[in-house]
Amino acid sequence: MAETSSINPQNGFCPQTKTYHSLRPAVPLPPPSQHLSISQYALSLLHSTATSTTPFLIDAATSRHLTYPAFLRQVASLSASLKPLLSENDVAFILSPPSLHVPVLYFSLLSLGVAVSPSNPLSSPADLAHQIRLSRPAVAFATSETSTKLPRIDTPVIILDSPRFLSMLECGGDAAPSSSAAVDQSSAAAILYSSGTTGRVKGVLLTHRNLIALVAGLYHNKLAEDEKLGEGEEENGGGAAVSILTVPLFHVYGFFMLIRAAALGESVVLMERFDFVGMLEAVERYKVTYMPVTPPLVVAMAKSDLVDGFDLSSLQALGCGGAPLGKEVSERFRQKFPHVEILQGYGLTESTGGATRTMGPDEAKRHGSAGRLSENMEAKIVDPKSGEALPPPQRGELWLRGPSIMKGDDAATAAALDAEGWLKTGDLCYFDQDGFLFIVDRLKELIKYKAYQVPPAELEHLLQSIPEIVDAAVVPYPDEEGGEIPMAYVVRKPGSSLTATQIMDYIAKQVAPYKKIRRLAFIDSIPKSPAGKILRRELVLHAVSFNSSKL
Repeated sequence: MAETSSINPQNGFCPQTKTYHSLRPAVPLPPPSQHLSISQYALSLLHSTATSTTPFLIDAATSRHLTYPAFLRQVASLSASLKPLLSENDVAFILSPPSLHVPVLYFSLLSLGVAVSPSNPLSSPADLAHQIRLSRPAVAFATSETSTKLPRIDTPVIILDSPRFLSMLECGGDAAPSSSAAVDQSSAAAILYSSGTTGRVKGVLLTHRNLIALVAGLYHNKLAEDEKLGEGEEENGGGAAVSILTVPLFHVYGFFMLIRAAALGESVVLMERFDFVGMLEAVERYKVTYMPVTPPLVVAMAKSDLVDGFDLSSLQALGCGGAPLGKEVSERFRQKFPHVEILQGYGLTESTGGATRTMGPDEAKRHGSAGRLSENMEAKIVDPKSGEALPPPQRGELWLRGPSIMKGDDAATAAALDAEGWLKTGDLCYFDQDGFLFIVDRLKELIKYKAYQVPPAELEHLLQSIPEIVDAAVVPYPDEEGGEIPMAYVVRKPGSSLTATQIMDYIAKQVAPYKKIRRLAFIDSIPKSPAGKILRRELVLHAVSFNSSKL
């Protein structure tokens, strides 16, 4: 650890070690030797005042809900029912859309020391088979509908909408389950699957300690924000904060936001299937104050006329992650929703979803930035060719180290960790002189045009600034002369007569000649992961099949 005096207080950079340090106050963590699961830790933070009548989980479509006492009773009951069937360090594979049952299942399994491994219900049979081979589950949980997608496995399958499972929720038990195991913090809590935007999905093992470190930071920072507001003053006019999870519970973003909400005693609105209008209706009906979102949803809210038909006045902030958000989109959103802050952040599945974030209105004004390093986190910016660590504001690969960084105990994930525990993110980034992180692009996604490197994200942000463009993606296209050229896929607003030539001419005036878009195709939608990341490999594979215009 660097001497405090040698760390630049403005940006956290230490010139001796060439390491960036967090400017946030350090957050205390439980002793590593203490037996403690993430579910026990999160619920230990829960204030008793929030557990009386506060709804924890709300079904957006039906308005069915679970109060905190009912949730705790169901967790205790399910834990008691599952304990004879499972052993500590077992893995449970979960294939289910969001429902009131899934959070109960997560907390029950985690309290027993069983690692949860949730998957996307829309995954292909091949992907599901691959994930099951990676996780080697002792049991699987699915709905009657999703169970038909599971490959043939020798492990038992418990159906979440069956009488058997429903009876497990109501077999009795205290709100503080005695059936909880003495869980080692270093043991596996979750095996989550990375987005696989450029290659095959890999499993990422996160420990209870990883999740405790992340939730501890989010919890203590929220307390600090509340103190600034004034003692006793609530952010929702005297009521509990209400969030709606527009990100899936099987994704690291939704996974940790659910646990965070439980620790803070907040209400969470769940949507079984996301749709834009349904989300707007839920924000209005349940007076949602906060939404974790991905950039495509910010773009949609900034550009869609549908939002004008709903009362969204309760909304106070969006937590935006998953991919960089362009300055133009941020400014357009702020013009439409001046009362709503966009708090951007950056993280990976391998960092338990957290690494940097903006806090408060002043930091939120740093458009295009993913914020400052989170508490207890260190970073380096490393030249991909020389391996030299670089000072601000030079660009290089972002490396991260801290208590929320994954446990790299298999070949696929350990390759991203060096001997000193640094996670090599694969993202081209830089820190500015004030310690704010800026994401340029994925190193593997840079387009190599002649001797130049073209970041697709830069061109995508420019395309999204055009009012008649709903969405856009840029990928490399093979070219005999240049090696690769930037090719754009564009979704136009209905009724738009915007042409490929008009778009390419506009972009050409905004960028250096080597960054020009030289090929363009119109399509109905951009393929994306549940986290909102563009699935470039699908566009690259199908590039020549689209009717395109070349300049």
